[in-house]
Amino acid sequence: MLKINPWINFNGNAQEAFDFYKSVFGGEFAKVVRFKDIASDEFPVAEKEENKIMRIALPIGKGTLLIANDVPEVLGRVNEQENRSKIFGKYRK
Repeated sequence: MLKINPWINFNGNAQEAFDFYKSVFGGEFAKVVRFKDIASDEFPVAEKEENKIMRIALPIGKGTLLIANDVPEVLGRVNEQENRSKIFGKYRK
């Protein structure tokens, strides 16, 4: 059976969007990682970016996760007029 896990990029509002999705789908976040959680000497994170979402996941069905991240400003803004999501599929027997 094919499982699809959509991944959406946000311009700093992933937490807000996922709070809304949680209110619609219910459940609890499976994972929330902020940029400050992975910061180190080798991977410094700017103070204005530290609370942005590196990865957030919300189960929305059996074996399906809705996943997202905020794109750091240094990488430029996500053009919201373009397709800005990725869909990952996994085949399981």
